[in-house]
Amino acid sequence: MQEMIRVDNLEKIFYSQSYMEIKALTEVNLSVPGNEFLCILGPSGCGKSTLLRIIAGLETASSGKVFYNGQEHTKPRREIGMVFQSYSLMPWLTVLDNIALGLEFAGLSRPKRISIAEEYLDMIGMNSFGKAFPYELSGGMQQRVAIARALANNPEVLLMDEPFGALDAYTRIVMQKELLRIWEQHKKTILFVTHSVDEAVYLGDRIILMSGSPGRIKKDIAITMPRVRERRNPLYGKLTEELLALLEEA
Repeated sequence: MQEMIRVDNLEKIFYSQSYMEIKALTEVNLSVPGNEFLCILGPSGCGKSTLLRIIAGLETASSGKVFYNGQEHTKPRREIGMVFQSYSLMPWLTVLDNIALGLEFAGLSRPKRISIAEEYLDMIGMNSFGKAFPYELSGGMQQRVAIARALANNPEVLLMDEPFGALDAYTRIVMQKELLRIWEQHKKTILFVTHSVDEAVYLGDRIILMSGSPGRIKKDIAITMPRVRERRNPLYGKLTEELLALLEEA
């Protein structure tokens, strides 16, 4: 399988107002093949989101390199999309125009970008909400729109930073199933940050477990359970318990 993302010996250092050095990430090495659903799991403050932002080109590494499709990568690019926890929808734009926003920046004509946006609106099952505004939608619906907006740009890699963290338990499960359906349909490479062990086991082909202070990769775990995964499966419970124990150590 072709390597889509590679991270080589990455380190990130922040400095406080008093110039105290805070090492957020150290010695991070990672290889992500195309079409993989990779979950990045770890305790709060271990640098998961910082790692994702560096891969997205939104943050600069202190040392080390990130490669996309074999080429060194340091700035945002259309081939790498990102979905944030906070939805980041434009409140003054309709759902359809929010989905089409990246296409407008890319210079597509309005008829073309609206046509593409309508396809993705249909994909997320929200055809009747194209003229609605974000405040008229539930949290789960807003996150569907954010995912559709990222996918409308046709990225090869989709980075997701705890996108379901603010949702209630039921909506979160519904959105997990919806995301897997979209991933099966489009087969993008997904890097998905979460602090939920259950979410990582349910979604991932592979789980990267990070430890904190500073953040580094503690464990790389391939998940061999077939999809669709049943939470009542004894193997599911066993892996969840093992990860919880490792998370406590981290």
